[in-house]
Amino acid sequence: MNPLDFLIAPAHAQAAAAASAPSMMSTLLFPIILVAIMYFLMIRPQMKRQKEHRAMLEKLSKGDEVITNGGMAGHVINIGENFITVEVAAGVQLRVQKGSITSVLPRGTLKAA
Repeated sequence: MNPLDFLIAPAHAQAAAAASAPSMMSTLLFPIILVAIMYFLMIRPQMKRQKEHRAMLEKLSKGDEVITNGGMAGHVINIGENFITVEVAAGVQLRVQKGSITSVLPRGTLKAA
């Protein structure tokens, strides 16, 4: 008896079973389920967030209080097609891309801070 037989089970010859080919349905079922899971867990929620962000940017108006991706908070002074001018302090205006606006704050939030 070999001492490795205690750690590794010895292989015994068995009669080969008849190999059956997997059906086409079972072959395609796994990738289809995988794509459906990816859609519902990743793609659909991302599309929903993009739609909400686009709607928020369309409703943006002068005087709104906003926060940018960089964390800068201020009042909207001017709205262009691609850029927005945000006043972060008295006399300090920043021009940022419209897409960099993360969220719109309720009015009066910056005065309270």
